Amino acid sequence: MNRYKSYPEYFRDLFGERVQKLSINAGFTCPNRDGTCGTGGCTFCNPLAFNPSYCNPEKTVSQQMEEGRIFHLTRYRRASKYLAYFQTFSNTYSDLTYLKKIYSEALAFPNVVGLVIGTRPDCVDEEKLKYFAELAKDYYIKIEYGIESTYDETLKRVNRGHTYETLVDALEKTQEIGQGKIHTGGHLIFGLPGETPEMMIAEAQTVSLLPLETIKFHQLQIMKNTKMAQEFQEHPGDFHLFSLEEYLDLVVAFIERLRPDMAIERIASEVPPRFLAAPPKWDMRYDEVLRIFCNALEKRNTYQGKLFNKFINQ
Repeated sequence: MNRYKSYPEYFRDLFGERVQKLSINAGFTCPNRDGTCGTGGCTFCNPLAFNPSYCNPEKTVSQQMEEGRIFHLTRYRRASKYLAYFQTFSNTYSDLTYLKKIYSEALAFPNVVGLVIGTRPDCVDEEKLKYFAELAKDYYIKIEYGIESTYDETLKRVNRGHTYETLVDALEKTQEIGQGKIHTGGHLIFGLPGETPEMMIAEAQTVSLLPLETIKFHQLQIMKNTKMAQEFQEHPGDFHLFSLEEYLDLVVAFIERLRPDMAIERIASEVPPRFLAAPPKWDMRYDEVLRIFCNALEKRNTYQGKLFNKFINQ
């Protein structure tokens, strides 16, 4: 029995085989960094912590993709199809002329079948979405929106620079203009200050109502060189960093309430220790965390969406 809809399963359904993402750092920034809607960026954000070693904006898109291809060959089995993953910062935060240039270069790389574009919901507009809709006629095009939290109070506290309604509006426009051809994903962070476990679990019902195909979960980790690291040092009582057992209990409860057809890309994040301002509550590779999570679902005889209908019909 498949107890949750995994990301590899999602890709097999679409492509019939494994597809490898090749990460790219194209040198973008964000509107809450350059003064457009704020400065300093999100208080939790150190994007270098999630930036693969081969990603450097001084290199061309093609150079980064080739180095990424070679990097993944040494770690995973060979893939015959690739997705160009524009990962770092807000990858639609530029004029359309520049976006077309870098996306065209990525799509010209051998065996690339599409793009995955990480961005913020306040960094898309009708013109860009129409362009993505045109690309989606021939390629797999996915926009990954940073949700982080569905609570406006939390978004304000972490200096996100937009509201939850901004996300809802962006997803609705993506669905309308893309006519279902533009794929969508979202990211959530569990453990942001001010949120209780009950609040986090309740978000499952909220995000289930969104037109999302995939979702990623990240446990809060305090990164060096961030505003949150300073806040943690000054007010450590405002933060709760999960133990592995606590975190997996939370994720299990969340996915029991999650729409069963939404693919789960990750259940946790993995950051090199050198980036952490606070020691992690667990020191374990992601594949081991995933194995323990799957065992927990098995032992509890539970699965994604088990409680979905109960909560969605209330």
